[in-house]
Amino acid sequence: MRKPWLNMDWSVARVLLVWGGAVAAIGTPYLASAQQKSTPPTAGVAPAATYWVYVGAESADLIHRIRFGPEGTVVEKTTEIGTQAAETEGPHGLQISRDGKYLHMSTGHGQPDGMYWKYDLGPDTLVGNPISLGMFPASLDVTSDGRYAFVVNFNLHGEMVPSSVSVVYTPTNTEVARTTTCVMPHGSRIRGDGAKQYSTCMMNDQLVELDTRNFKVTGRFSVAAGKEGVVSDYHADHDMAGMKMDNAEGHGASLTASCSPTWAQPAVTGTLVYVACNKTNEILEVDAATWKLTRRIRTGVGPYNLAVTPDGKLLVATLKKGNGIQAFDLATGSSVYEDRTSTTLAHGVTVSPDSRYAFVSSEGVGAAPGKVDVFDLQAHRKVGTVDVGQQASGIAFWKMEPK
Repeated sequence: MRKPWLNMDWSVARVLLVWGGAVAAIGTPYLASAQQKSTPPTAGVAPAATYWVYVGAESADLIHRIRFGPEGTVVEKTTEIGTQAAETEGPHGLQISRDGKYLHMSTGHGQPDGMYWKYDLGPDTLVGNPISLGMFPASLDVTSDGRYAFVVNFNLHGEMVPSSVSVVYTPTNTEVARTTTCVMPHGSRIRGDGAKQYSTCMMNDQLVELDTRNFKVTGRFSVAAGKEGVVSDYHADHDMAGMKMDNAEGHGASLTASCSPTWAQPAVTGTLVYVACNKTNEILEVDAATWKLTRRIRTGVGPYNLAVTPDGKLLVATLKKGNGIQAFDLATGSSVYEDRTSTTLAHGVTVSPDSRYAFVSSEGVGAAPGKVDVFDLQAHRKVGTVDVGQQASGIAFWKMEPK
């Protein structure tokens, strides 16, 4: 495989920066021949439909389209991304518009800024030109009409200063707002009614709410242990002077942050928001209408990304440091299913529209391939897995078709 502007052989080893594991390694990119490898479905639990998801491989500059169905799990197509021949640009955040027409993606690395990209799904061709955002654009979400993308600028490599959420008008690939929120925002998700966008502040221990119409901050809630409640600004809980990275915690948890939230996931309906506390191994349930902490849910080690099943019954969490996933009954808050991922550093999760399957990306370490696992949320077992490029990260559901 070659980037179209390169004359050199793409199989030459490169130095790759693995952000999630804070590991630098020399490896080779995911090979095109691996697309033909299919994992047969687990006996007795073959799906009655076919499902497609897209996943990014951050250290290989690839996007993979994965098909899971009665024939097994396979990488159906691989698309190479990037604008700079000498740099790993890092596809990180992926989201698909509700009409299934477009893939919206962020790349974290740049000179110095990362970028927003838009792809026409099916042919997987670039639509318009990618545009620069802030430093290390990470998670993103798209409004229900597909017209606006909200991208958090995580600013992994910058100073410990407040960063922002970029708002992109997707029909023209134009950044129309950049709202300052906090230090190291992450986990962008839009509420079911479309009125609010939520993200977390890994260094400030906060949940932040933006109005999706005027792009202004309309609420802040402290998730710091013992200090849960409404706050007025980004530095309400922490003195930023002297803050530094703690790589042992992964993804830049601060030495003073007690929760180090990595994701904000609204419920399917209503005003509840679930916040993953990566450092304290719990998920906080916050009512954004009253700004009250309504429940604590204990988790396995290192909850990272979250997803709620479309039927509203289950909350699924990836356990980054625990190398697994965990599903919770939202009616009771109890854990109903826990399983291991096929490799280390569980990252993203997306759920099929029928609420049956969770598709989970795991980064792996160094030159090892990333993985995508498929978990049956009813049968409580892993039913598919496939190798992808190094440091598999953002993952988004595209479509399902009956058998």
